[in-house]
Amino acid sequence: MAAQFGRRLRRGATSGAIVAAAVAALAASQGPGALPPPTDNLSGDSAIGAGDATTPPGGGGGGSATGDSPYYTDLPPLNTPNRPGVAPTAPTVPIVTGPAEAGIPATVLAAYRRAEASVRASDPSCNLPWQLLAGIGKVESGQARGGRVDGNGTTLSPILGPALDGNGFALIQDTDRGAFDGDTTHDRAVGPMQFIPSTWAVWGQDANGDGKKDPNNIYDAAQAAGMYLCAGGRNLAIKADLDRAILSYNRSTEYLTTVLTWFEYYGRGTHTVPDGTGQLPVDRSDRFGPDRPLRPTAPTSPSPSTTPTPDRPSPKATNPAPTTPPKPTEPTKPPTTEPTRPPVGTPVEIPPTLRVARLKPGTAALTAVTESTFAQAATVTAVDAAGRPVAGVSVRFELPATTDARFPAGATTVTVTSDARGVAKAPALRAGEKAEPFTIRASVPGRSLTAELKATVEVRKADALARVGDAALTVTTGGDYAEVTVEGRLDGALAPGVTVTAVVTDSADSAQQSADGPSFGKDAAGNPVRTKVLKTDANGRLSIKGLVAGEKAGSYVLLLTAPGGGTAKLTLTVTEPATTPPASPDPTTDPAPTASESPSAPASPSGSASASPSASTSPTA
Repeated sequence: MAAQFGRRLRRGATSGAIVAAAVAALAASQGPGALPPPTDNLSGDSAIGAGDATTPPGGGGGGSATGDSPYYTDLPPLNTPNRPGVAPTAPTVPIVTGPAEAGIPATVLAAYRRAEASVRASDPSCNLPWQLLAGIGKVESGQARGGRVDGNGTTLSPILGPALDGNGFALIQDTDRGAFDGDTTHDRAVGPMQFIPSTWAVWGQDANGDGKKDPNNIYDAAQAAGMYLCAGGRNLAIKADLDRAILSYNRSTEYLTTVLTWFEYYGRGTHTVPDGTGQLPVDRSDRFGPDRPLRPTAPTSPSPSTTPTPDRPSPKATNPAPTTPPKPTEPTKPPTTEPTRPPVGTPVEIPPTLRVARLKPGTAALTAVTESTFAQAATVTAVDAAGRPVAGVSVRFELPATTDARFPAGATTVTVTSDARGVAKAPALRAGEKAEPFTIRASVPGRSLTAELKATVEVRKADALARVGDAALTVTTGGDYAEVTVEGRLDGALAPGVTVTAVVTDSADSAQQSADGPSFGKDAAGNPVRTKVLKTDANGRLSIKGLVAGEKAGSYVLLLTAPGGGTAKLTLTVTEPATTPPASPDPTTDPAPTASESPSAPASPSGSASASPSASTSPTA
């Protein structure tokens, strides 16, 4: 085995010491851990055994994803991928630096990274690193034949393994009628991650959202591989789980060693190269030579012993009879401890995220009026391919950016888990101020399964508006009207939160804004405001304040309208100020006589003053 492995490690290397040095150097790197020690289980069986309960289902090849198909055995160079001082992060643009083996085609690398993010979202405890997918992709297909994929990530031509006819590999009769592999007699491994059809039927994904689960698409295949490796509750940060996951992919210890070597190599850094320019491996495990067995065989190290020699003939014997040498003793193997395994045939629990095949939207209508809570919750039912409910499925509900409706605490996205009936129920949704329809999107993280739920927010309505009070609304020009109170009702009940439009018009028959009637004051430009939007309070009432009469006397109408048909028309009267007549003079008596006049001495007829009454005249004789 050492010599055989040495030939695969480095063509031209003939010494087992060189191989050991190479493996030791890689094991000491910054990768996930040291390479596993050799075991005595080199017959091609998984370390967990065919039928092990932790082996993902669907692998027709005794539990492996690939049916133990051939793979590339080339190993990376011993030097670090990146130049000293270069950070081991992938650049944002395709460039080529360092050893060619460290370059991964841009689309292929993007698929690995997307698969890691998707699986970590749905199964964070698995701790899937994209470098593990890169290691498997390198060994299985040379990174999709050096990145020969189209813009959607589909290989330019199908990647097919040999027929699994039992000649050197598993015997798997056709399971897909040739749908994926074109072979109606035996199954073949398909695509850049080399899934056999029976495994793909269980684990296939639609990661690029084109509506198809295509094993020849690197996005679909990488995500399916990530979920397959995480099955059975594995934590790939634990070395034992990591080994078991890789061996479940191909049940060969040499395969495990090769994948781990590339995993560690990529863990030290890599870079992108343009699609179609990736480094192609050449040495495959099915290229058997006269000294290369079909399957890796266990290296044997016989215990030192002396080869027995036949008994020496007795010197007295003239014709000694030939003696048969005894059989050589069997080499002593070191004691091994058989791993603890679950009983063969133990059912495998497929994660709910993989079992769900469809999300059925709830049938309840999602409606609410503005600034209120929806009466019904958003729900979907997770079902499998047979229509049975699936419990324990994580479902994400997401609101569009156009709506101001919100989940509790102002959230626009919530994730819930389906119950025993498969129902995933979002928390209460509250409508905002916008009255419009919108769509809630439900999805399964890590899957392309989605469902849409239609929701509608309607305006609040009032079918009746009536003034409270009946005092006449009359003021003189330039005067202020008293506060007016109006009540809104819907079906006889008070209607809170209703938007009411108030417009000053010239008459009860007009809905047009008046040009010179009363107003609600002036805007920033100094123009009169004669249209105003108001809203009823919690008691269904609104107060109209600040209404000012114009400079033109006359009769006007305040027209109030509300959604739902509510209408009110209030008469506004503007009068001219009352005019005050001029003051009339007070009636007076005759003016008092002047000092030169005597009131008792009237003028004589001749015009001369009459004699004083006190003056006596003597009578004439």
